[in-house]
Amino acid sequence: MSILGKIMGAIFGNRAQAAPAEQTASAGATPAGPGTAQAGETAGSSTPAAGGAAGSSGGNVDVAEVLDKAVKDSGQKLNWKTSIVDLMKALDLDSSLTARKELAKELKYTGDTNDSATMNIWLHKQVIQKLKDNGGKVPADLKD
Repeated sequence: MSILGKIMGAIFGNRAQAAPAEQTASAGATPAGPGTAQAGETAGSSTPAAGGAAGSSGGNVDVAEVLDKAVKDSGQKLNWKTSIVDLMKALDLDSSLTARKELAKELKYTGDTNDSATMNIWLHKQVIQKLKDNGGKVPADLKD
């Protein structure tokens, strides 16, 4: 399963629909919208999805509620609102540079993957946008 699929699955549960990476535009562009790829299991996350299905299939999932609970359950001090690394850690996913480079590849990042700070900022924005595009209720301060 793709890394984006694991993130989406951890947030939305087994019925999540992640937009395929092929549909994601280049750096800085807004994604095309919900796709049809199934984001299956939650990759070992102990965080249940809050709410129902994502995207066009119905109810919104409160992304902040799910991630805040995941941070609390992790017992770590994580800031998922600004850090892709912390977002991934909160969901009990591999947040290594290798995993983030793979996520960047999935999302068609065109920048230098050796500039991890810039890549991480871009990844965070893209993941938040994907969550929003797929039915996630994202806090106003995270919307572009």
